[in-house]
Amino acid sequence: MAYQVLARRWRPKRFAELVGQAHVVRVLQNALRQQQVHHAYLFTGTRGVGKTTLARILAKALNCESGVTPEPCGTCAVCQAVDVGRFVDLIEVDAASKTGVDDTRELLDNVPYAPTQGRYKVYLIDEVHMFSKHSFNALLKTLEEPPPHVRFLLATTDPQKLPVTILSRCLQFSLKHLSLAQIAAQFGHILQTEQIPAEPAALDLLARAADGSMRDGLSLLDQAIAFGAGTVQHEDVRQMLGMVMTDLLPGILTDVQQGDAAAALDKVHQVAQQTPDFHSLTRELLLLLHHISLLQAVPAGWQASWGDEATLRRLAELLSPEDSQLYYQIALHGLRDLPLAPTVQSGFEMIILRMHAFRPASETTPASSGSPPARQPPPQSKQPAPAPSASSSGTGFGDWHQIVPQLSLVGMTQQLAQHATLHDWDGKTLRLLVQPQIASLIGSRSEQKLQQALQDYHGAPLKLRLLVAQKQAVDSPVARQTAAQAERQQAAEHCITQDPVVQALQQTFDAQIIPGSVRPLVTD
Repeated sequence: MAYQVLARRWRPKRFAELVGQAHVVRVLQNALRQQQVHHAYLFTGTRGVGKTTLARILAKALNCESGVTPEPCGTCAVCQAVDVGRFVDLIEVDAASKTGVDDTRELLDNVPYAPTQGRYKVYLIDEVHMFSKHSFNALLKTLEEPPPHVRFLLATTDPQKLPVTILSRCLQFSLKHLSLAQIAAQFGHILQTEQIPAEPAALDLLARAADGSMRDGLSLLDQAIAFGAGTVQHEDVRQMLGMVMTDLLPGILTDVQQGDAAAALDKVHQVAQQTPDFHSLTRELLLLLHHISLLQAVPAGWQASWGDEATLRRLAELLSPEDSQLYYQIALHGLRDLPLAPTVQSGFEMIILRMHAFRPASETTPASSGSPPARQPPPQSKQPAPAPSASSSGTGFGDWHQIVPQLSLVGMTQQLAQHATLHDWDGKTLRLLVQPQIASLIGSRSEQKLQQALQDYHGAPLKLRLLVAQKQAVDSPVARQTAAQAERQQAAEHCITQDPVVQALQQTFDAQIIPGSVRPLVTD
């Protein structure tokens, strides 16, 4: 007998066998149990989470010879016919290959006719978002008032592309992205049943590579079994997934933090000799920084699937939480820009060099043999900051209200600066308090532009940190302008009410000053 891949052999045939979609199964089973099945269902979710599988099980439950049931028997002729794809009253349509209106009309022409073999005629339309506008229009009337013997089951990975008129006529269920633990547990169950030896750490790696898709995960598991000649071992899976090259990432981060760019780039060149996927490598770097940040915030939150605990804890001590966050942002933006780089290797190298360039200016970790000397402090500029001691703090950067007009800012960056005030300056990190209503600009490009403008003004590298004020009152340039304007307005209103002519008019004609009509005189 020809070999059948795991994704097909282990496709769930009953509701109880579905992984991670209990919230949808519960609703469907209740509807089946109460004989209140809607005429149209829409299943949404990423690839490989069970949309079409769930629809086929529902088709069996509707047509099972034992009656409409919350759990099909799986042994009757109808259930077996659905499992092998030979049930004539289950019409499966791939919308990606039948996008034309003529195809849709031909499909719907048979809707009025009674089912041939089962209780219901079930139309399963996969990737329904691929239908054309005319196809949706042809489907709409039938979907709104279908015959009682017809049920529509629609599946899509992109529900945003469906017209609202279609969405409003369906019960929509969003299938969840499967977790690493759910996928790994299913792998373990399958391999135990198949009597295939496996290491738990290898299953964790495969589950992570599956990225929430059980179908993708089972394909990788098939590949791992073949790669390991009938076993699933941790080292084999690492080699198969090309993860051996990620072993150098902790060393690269260490070199960056110690200011040794040459050593960091040398490791990148070692990686390049293995013909890596630099996009995947950048994502692994982001994941490594994510785990470091988690360890720094919650030291007791260690998880075995993260890798070598000793290495990660060493990096969590070597990097400060601020550095971890900074490196993460640099890598995240670098991943976005990789397709724009002349080569993906040069793009990855620029990510590493950018981390090196923006590492803390006061780095004190001793460099290893052959490392470049520590960076010297930048030359003084037109606005030099006093050299603070290790414990110094204060606001010696200057008067923020005089600095902002000199930065030549525009747009949202200007708004950010004008709604902030100087909190403190320790010689390398400038902290600003911002009003809560503009907190959404923290971490945006406006913050990056403001930091660059401040560096240009200061004439030396600096870090910018934005802190959200706990109350609305912030002594920002905008706040001062607003207060000054209120004072001018109050003075103008007082001047009008005290004017003898105005008072005479009020007394003679019972006149009133219209609120808000008084405007202060604007002078140059």
